[in-house]
Amino acid sequence: MSARAALTCLVTGASGYIGGRLVPELLDAGHRVRCLVRTPGKLRDHPWADRVEIVQGDVTDAESVARAMDGVHVAYYLVHALGTGRDFERTDRDAARVFGEQARRAGVRRLVYLGGLIPEGVPESRLSPHLRSRAEVGRVLLDSGVPTAHLRAAVIIGSGSASFEMLRYLTERLPVMVTPRWVHTRIQPIAVRDVLRVLVGCAGLPADVSRAFDIGGPEVLTYLEMMQRYAAVAGLPRRLIVPVPVLTPGLSSHWVGLVTPVPASVARPLAESLRHEVVCRERDIERYVPSPPGHPLGFDRAVDLALRRVREAEVATRWSSASVPSAPSDPLPTDPDWAGGSLYTDLREREADVAPEALWEVIEGIGGVNGWYSFPSAWALRGRLDRFVGGVGLRRGRRDARRLRVGDSLDFWRVEEIERGRLLRLRAEMRLPGLAWLELRVDDTGAGPVRYRQRALFHPRGLLGHLYWWSVSPFHAVVFGGMARGIVHAAARAQQERPHTPAPAAAGRRTASGPAASAEDGADSEHRAVRTDRRRPPERS
Repeated sequence: MSARAALTCLVTGASGYIGGRLVPELLDAGHRVRCLVRTPGKLRDHPWADRVEIVQGDVTDAESVARAMDGVHVAYYLVHALGTGRDFERTDRDAARVFGEQARRAGVRRLVYLGGLIPEGVPESRLSPHLRSRAEVGRVLLDSGVPTAHLRAAVIIGSGSASFEMLRYLTERLPVMVTPRWVHTRIQPIAVRDVLRVLVGCAGLPADVSRAFDIGGPEVLTYLEMMQRYAAVAGLPRRLIVPVPVLTPGLSSHWVGLVTPVPASVARPLAESLRHEVVCRERDIERYVPSPPGHPLGFDRAVDLALRRVREAEVATRWSSASVPSAPSDPLPTDPDWAGGSLYTDLREREADVAPEALWEVIEGIGGVNGWYSFPSAWALRGRLDRFVGGVGLRRGRRDARRLRVGDSLDFWRVEEIERGRLLRLRAEMRLPGLAWLELRVDDTGAGPVRYRQRALFHPRGLLGHLYWWSVSPFHAVVFGGMARGIVHAAARAQQERPHTPAPAAAGRRTASGPAASAEDGADSEHRAVRTDRRRPPERS
């Protein structure tokens, strides 16, 4: 693309599933990209972070939106308020109105919005709140006075998408399943690659084009057919599927939550959206963004590519990339206005006769298939309890098996901070009567053994929060103490299996190949589980 054709594009939702994939596509197309995000740190570790401009703000805040819109040619609206409360439809409507108004004032040439495919002939009052809100946002943006492309898609097939994860886990885990009626609903799925291709292409639409477009793949399938086709592509035996009429969207969302990593809060709008047939009524987008040979991708090809990404651990973004609705988002409290609050701390420290790199490798690889290095049944029970009360549970796993970045979901935690080789801080996203963090640290002075330092922090909310801490604190010696021992032991074992990388022989440091080298060499330092009534904020590591 020539420099004259390059556009400045604003992307909202850049930390989410679609937004996080759209940014590099726009950059590769030669455009300049600016991201509007509430928490800039979430983009820090993305491979494209140093190629974009980042503006801190929120789509509900007119001032920050105006600041982000300055000099923008095309603005992508890829956010929604689903799950933020009963008034999420009003929040969505107000945010879209702010976005449209500020775009018009800034002279933005084009708005692009990705919403849901609307079933034909169904009154809006009968649509799910999720689809109804998406449709309303599209109307608000189209009425803004700025030329708008409202893209409407049904199920998106791509590694890490919520729809794909739901399909994958249901099919892989249940060779025989009782399913809701909506498995017979006709759907027109689309590959995420085609969604991104069309989103990028919409940046160049003519100025007189302002309308909604249906986008979809080349095939119309029932959900039952999608599961059977998935099984065939994945090399699984044909599934036995028995639909029953009694599973309402609410009940089926809990059923999905029990079987898949997708929690009921996310599964419900997906299930509700499948009650009605969602098939493209037109393919007019092809006149403006024509498909190259081989596109749009067929269902089998889209599934094959998504599975390949999963198997090769090259999932760029996941459905859990965006913050979970109702999950706490507060960072570790250090602000002066927090002073005077209560903070409970559980601190564990151990010496580790390993190279710092070996210890860090275990820390960064924690969670997912590697687990949490202590009392697996206790972690599993905590995950099941969290799912029972509507939380995300312990099954979200990891985006990448080896590397973490700020903003990644990690089972029922989220990465709040990472200082590679030194510190990993996780913020809890399970349902709790308070805020919780877990810090894992490598302390290496070079003058003695490496120390592993683990700190769990809990900021209680009301009396229930205090009661919660004291009810679970008797188990901390087993869970957190075992975790510290397990991590050090895993690092020592890994290093012993790689004798060509011995621990540095610094003064006072034993090597991992020594006769006494094991996780038990370093005894736990004094365990402190205390409540601190602070007059100044706690240490920010």
